[in-house]
Amino acid sequence: MGINHFILALISLTCLFSFSTSTDAPPPLFDASGSASLKLYDMIEIMSESPSPFAFDGTILESIEDVLSILPGGVDPALQEICGNTDHPVECIKATMPFLDEKAPIKPLSVLKAGVEAMDNQTKNALAEVTKLSMNPTTLKNVVPILQTCIDVYNNILNNDQKSLEAITNHNLVKLSTELGANVENVLGCENAFKQAKLESPMKEMDAKLAKIISNTLTIGVDLVHF
Repeated sequence: MGINHFILALISLTCLFSFSTSTDAPPPLFDASGSASLKLYDMIEIMSESPSPFAFDGTILESIEDVLSILPGGVDPALQEICGNTDHPVECIKATMPFLDEKAPIKPLSVLKAGVEAMDNQTKNALAEVTKLSMNPTTLKNVVPILQTCIDVYNNILNNDQKSLEAITNHNLVKLSTELGANVENVLGCENAFKQAKLESPMKEMDAKLAKIISNTLTIGVDLVHF
């Protein structure tokens, strides 16, 4: 990749994300026609769903680390660094940002707590969706027991989330690792139940997102937090 193209991409991306100095509110991003487009958070969501390598403004970014390295100040550098140590850094940023205390310093422990809250929130969304499906009169009878398995899976994850928060409060790293590790296995339960029945899981996308949050939270809890 030519250095000039990379510099142009960096400048373009920085301009897209930069915050106006003349107003407290961030300016909108603009498309080719000049109409308002996406804010920083929305662009992070798009990047997290894009396949690697990333194509931006005609320039190929070989890895998600390349993307993170040129993100501007809209994402706190400390959060970038912490999430950069996970397997899914953009998903880490996107998931934890809504749960971080803006007044508190960003450290591995605060990002860990935010990750558990994000995991809990995503699990509750999945639980609500699968419960609705199980109660839908049009749902096939042979699918209902599989959906019940998914309900059990999500309840187990929620239970482990609370135990994880207790472990954080008690500075119990062994307990924390156990509960987060259990969720890595739990999140596979719903998908595996549908696979065994040779059916496509309606929860596939939600489970994939949840799995990334769980993976990231485990990495932060085990590798970056030191009680």
